[in-house]
Amino acid sequence: MIEFNVAQLLKGPIGGTRDFELDDDVGYLDPELHPVKNLVGRVRFIRTAQGVLVKGKAHVSLELICSRCLTPFTQEVEIVFEDEFRPTIDPLTGYFLDVSDVEPALLITKRHMLVLDELIREKLLLAIPMKPLCSPDCKGLCPICGHNLNEGPCEHVTQKKSGHPAWLVLEQLLEK
Repeated sequence: MIEFNVAQLLKGPIGGTRDFELDDDVGYLDPELHPVKNLVGRVRFIRTAQGVLVKGKAHVSLELICSRCLTPFTQEVEIVFEDEFRPTIDPLTGYFLDVSDVEPALLITKRHMLVLDELIREKLLLAIPMKPLCSPDCKGLCPICGHNLNEGPCEHVTQKKSGHPAWLVLEQLLEK
């Protein structure tokens, strides 16, 4: 887990800061994430009147599958995050605080641990392209035989532009 003890920061004055380096494995966060390297970056915690503002920037190399040719490839993904976490217990008095209006992922635990797992997971999933491409000029697969056209042409592509045998009769009529 990517977690930090913020008890001293919560006891300190508003505006107090703490800086930390990130170098963590994030493969456990989601089955859709396949990191090749650790998540690396920086995070800053700032004491606010309500809790702790978290600002960070990090990057990680992920293994993705090309949406055109279905080949695995590695892509660097960068995330920037900023959110306010709220304590569940007042660090000075020990009383429970009303946090019913706060998203559970943004709560500081009873032991004053601030857990970044869900915030980083969401940001990483949003940073992955909807249709990842191994390269901008990826040629994809032959629609008939499934041959990877990046490895060279196949007999279907060199025959006709439409490539599908069902259209060959219509193309012959158009040629007449």
